[in-house]
Amino acid sequence: MEYSYEYFQKSADYLKKIVPYTPEIAIVLGSCLGPFADTIEDPIVVDYKDIPNFLVSTVKSHAGKLIFGTVAGKKVVCMSGRFHSYEGYDFEQLVIPVRVFKLLGARVTILTNAAGAVNPSYRPGDVMIVSDHIKMTGASPLRGKNVEEFGPRFFDVTRMYTPSLRKLAWDCAEGTGLNVHEGVYFFFTGPQFETPAEIRAARILGGDAVGMSTVTEALTAAHCGMPLLCLSVMTNMAAGVLDQPLSSEEVDETAQMIAGKFSAYMTKIVSRIGEVEL
Repeated sequence: MEYSYEYFQKSADYLKKIVPYTPEIAIVLGSCLGPFADTIEDPIVVDYKDIPNFLVSTVKSHAGKLIFGTVAGKKVVCMSGRFHSYEGYDFEQLVIPVRVFKLLGARVTILTNAAGAVNPSYRPGDVMIVSDHIKMTGASPLRGKNVEEFGPRFFDVTRMYTPSLRKLAWDCAEGTGLNVHEGVYFFFTGPQFETPAEIRAARILGGDAVGMSTVTEALTAAHCGMPLLCLSVMTNMAAGVLDQPLSSEEVDETAQMIAGKFSAYMTKIVSRIGEVEL
């Protein structure tokens, strides 16, 4: 299927009829990080299934709702639940949310995710500010006919994880009670967890954490010219780092354990975004 500018505009036009303002910041919440959505004031909630040309989240820990409202005085649009290629979606479909955010007028994108720690100095509950990523599997979400209204066919990703926003995230970490690092996110398609051999390879290639999301959204934001911040919550040690099996329950439990601190951290970042040059 060919995704035209008008295809994405249909989603945005529907939402503009419901929401009487332009959101400044677009936020995507990863697995079990949904409690941040509860901090949004004066929420306007829209089910994904009601939005024309949008996708539907099928993962149990993803609410599947788009929430508009105010956080720390800033107008935001927040995805409580995201989409993954392992749900059966083509990589080209995964551009939809970020392109709709762009059409709604959002200036900044913040992506969050639950990730497995590859770096042995990390621990479950730590947060990693993503400085770069490695993607060696799957197609590009920008494959196919280029939609020039969003960006050029070939585009630079050298500084796609915006340095000024990364510095802001570092500055905001003080006093949160969170252990915060900066590192490289290594993308795997899932849904199976990675093998110990894959984790050893990821470490050798420079990965500090692994996950099954985020990169397609990040590339789309870069194509749209949107400043970007990405935060990974370490919910488990990756396969083979410890001599124990992995489980989705461990991921969920760790994310829930730090939900309060992480929500406060996110709120602090949102409150100070206006201070940085983008």
